[in-house]
Amino acid sequence: MPDPRETPAMQQYYRFKQRHPGCVLLFRIGDFYEMFDDDAVAVSKAIGLTLTQRTQGVPMAGVPFHQLDNYVRKMLGAGFRVAVAEQLIDSSQAKGVVPRAVTRVLSPGTLVDESLIETQDPGALAAISFTSSGDDSPAAIAVVEVSTGQFTVLSCDNAAIVDELARRGVREVLYSDTAEIAPTPRVQRVLSALRLAGTPRATWHFRHSEALDALREHYGVSTLAGFGLADDAPEVGPAGAALRYLRETQTLSDEDLKGVSGVNVARATLKHLHPPRREDPSAHCVIDAVSLRSLEIETTLRAGAADGSLVGVFLGAGKKNLLRTGMGRRLLRDWLCRPLRDAAAIRARQHAVATFVEDRVLADTLGDLLAGVQDTPRILARLAMARATPRDLVGLATSLARTEALLDAIEGVPALAELAATLGSATPTCQAAERVVASCLAEPPAHMREGGLIKDGVDADLDESRLIQRDAGAWLAEYQKRLIETHNLPGLKVGFNRVFGYYIELPQAQAKNAPAALERTQTLRSAERFTTPELRDFERKATGAEARAIERERELFQNMCDGLAAFTREINAFSHAVATLDALLAFAEKAVQRGWKRPEIVDEPSLMIHAGRHPVLDESLGGEFVPNDCELGLAGKAALALITGPNMAGKSTFIRQTALITLLAHAGSFVPADRATIGVVDRIFTRIGADDALHAGQSTFMVEMIETANILNHATPRSLVVLDEVGRGTSTLDGLSLAWAIVEHLAGAPGQPGPRTLFATHYHELTDLEEQLQGQVQNLHVAVREWPQGGEHAEIVFLHRILPGRTDQSYGLHVARLAGMPAPVIARGREVLASLAVQHAGKPSIAPASRHHDSGGQFSLFTEYLGHPAIDSLREIKLEKLSPMQAFDELRRLKAQVETGANGSR
Repeated sequence: MPDPRETPAMQQYYRFKQRHPGCVLLFRIGDFYEMFDDDAVAVSKAIGLTLTQRTQGVPMAGVPFHQLDNYVRKMLGAGFRVAVAEQLIDSSQAKGVVPRAVTRVLSPGTLVDESLIETQDPGALAAISFTSSGDDSPAAIAVVEVSTGQFTVLSCDNAAIVDELARRGVREVLYSDTAEIAPTPRVQRVLSALRLAGTPRATWHFRHSEALDALREHYGVSTLAGFGLADDAPEVGPAGAALRYLRETQTLSDEDLKGVSGVNVARATLKHLHPPRREDPSAHCVIDAVSLRSLEIETTLRAGAADGSLVGVFLGAGKKNLLRTGMGRRLLRDWLCRPLRDAAAIRARQHAVATFVEDRVLADTLGDLLAGVQDTPRILARLAMARATPRDLVGLATSLARTEALLDAIEGVPALAELAATLGSATPTCQAAERVVASCLAEPPAHMREGGLIKDGVDADLDESRLIQRDAGAWLAEYQKRLIETHNLPGLKVGFNRVFGYYIELPQAQAKNAPAALERTQTLRSAERFTTPELRDFERKATGAEARAIERERELFQNMCDGLAAFTREINAFSHAVATLDALLAFAEKAVQRGWKRPEIVDEPSLMIHAGRHPVLDESLGGEFVPNDCELGLAGKAALALITGPNMAGKSTFIRQTALITLLAHAGSFVPADRATIGVVDRIFTRIGADDALHAGQSTFMVEMIETANILNHATPRSLVVLDEVGRGTSTLDGLSLAWAIVEHLAGAPGQPGPRTLFATHYHELTDLEEQLQGQVQNLHVAVREWPQGGEHAEIVFLHRILPGRTDQSYGLHVARLAGMPAPVIARGREVLASLAVQHAGKPSIAPASRHHDSGGQFSLFTEYLGHPAIDSLREIKLEKLSPMQAFDELRRLKAQVETGANGSR
């Protein structure tokens, strides 16, 4: 038995494998995609395939061809990159080895098939390079949405890389390979933060000259200046590297087809890729990756699902979906992840939303028209990449055929004038789209393997082949009747099967009387089969007609695909206009359904929300949700609010809802409030919850400190900062000192206002800051009712109302009892609390800090005490005998002793 590695097919396999060493290779053999050697072993373990052996112990595993997408999805989920080697012709037509080629490489950032990528997921590919070798050098980034053709380039500082990639839904990162085994520390930090596996690429791919040549060649230009991108811009390197990667992985080169002749292969072109567009980060309100996660913009923290997130409010989460198109879903996600910063742009979007809120007839008309529009940008991508199906073609054509109806609906509406102009530029596609609709069946097949797409009467050659096929039954019946009458053989039958083709069958009793004109072909147990020259001639015509019909349909299908793909620019314009209308309608319909109001957008750094509601909880709780007011930075209202109150009372909900209402307002949406005036915000910062980063070797407290430090170093007077119980991850003394110092820092100084800030805390000592920093800090608390008043058996009722003033209790023991804590634990807790309360009575106050803020951004208490030698002395004191304020006094005394060299007793 010959070694399987030496067969022509296996030589093909190993040649492909050598060209794609980092991929699992799926090798089409008949009705299966096969894997061999290490690929078969690794994939069988990862996704549960049956592992077999080919010959001579070569491991093998395979998947049925019609279930390819299901298994590819599992492989990608398990972390594999997948190369697909297709048969270029049917094996029955091959002479010798079947010609094959690797037609595509599938990775998280290159998916275009509907079955492999979620509708609202951008699934973007990014390439990143650094302008210099310094650890803090800026980054140049290119982001490509292969499934829609969007191509964006930008530059940002080192600290903003993760945030920019997270907001854009990046799923794969290309970086310059080095001699090192692992990525550079900077790249590794990005990959770890995004929890992605990077794809190393040869350094020369990022080299400016090679990248520029690749871009010029693809777009057929001599300079990139027409795209708003200078030829010497640093973003050219990653943009060219991303384009080269896509050409290598998604298109067939002449080298791929070497040795393949006489085969018509549809080749991907990537013509759907937009020219690279530089984006100005200052046009958007920045929401970093931490805030995207903690505010649950796209998915919930616990389940990781859209249901329960801000995006889920508009997706319907099982109810009526407010977004009718795939591109509308993605655009609304982008609006929520990257809201606007320019007040005029926000008001313009609000005006369009208000138009639909007020004109419900227009909204309903557009809603009905949009309901029949398919995901046109992704279909266009599949056309360009030779991945389109008959359903894609018909779906695109029926969608484009609605262009004029959509234009008629919005023309003359002032708030939609720009969208009307965009739709008007797409009208040239209508005629081509209508021809496709007229030529194809309304319910097209899923693939073109057996035809069945083109209507009768469209193409003469196709009609002729189909006529032969349809007449076959009548001819066979007439031929059978003629043979019976001519030869007096009443048991004769004429039949067909796929193995032997057409045949004449006689029972054994009559077969001995078969005339010489019948040529014997097969003997069965109870019958004999024959043929005749006339039947063979008919078989050639009939069989050829079926093959010719299928081949002709494929030609017509490809011609129609090419015809629509020629309108790439117009289809992109149509897609943009439809996506925008869809997202605006979703905002308007939510406003009508839930009574959301249009916020007033102002330039002053203030915030006023009356009867605000959490957009997600209001959806689920309805009338049971308790609305609350929030006023920051107004006349007589400090920009920083300290919120105290029990757990479960609603502090976190209140600060989250304020951030979400602010975000919605900047996205151009109406908001869940009776009225709101919101000053433009440059960034929304949050530090909420305990999101451990143990995978990076960082504790909960370290993560908290890193995120808080990021806020303190980057927040401006135009930012909104939301902090929830900062300092709780360490000792009471350290935590209180940090919280106090952080509040002082964020409060700013007279004439130097800090950002609008909501600070929820259980450190009641912080409420003293309202008196020390008058006009800069205000106290809020969550209302609680005790019944009967006081006493260890009192019941508490959370009113969920945020009111001015402070509270001096956290009601932790009450919450513990509600959680089912054992009674002895609760009783002992009360005893300890009473003892601590006695010790805490008459606590000294903390002296006001100097209001000087040095240029390094340091703040008073934190820099005065943390890391000081006095801390080591303080740790030797029995802290349980001191209240926090007494500990502060002792700390000051010890600090003075250390600095003067005194040896006073403790």
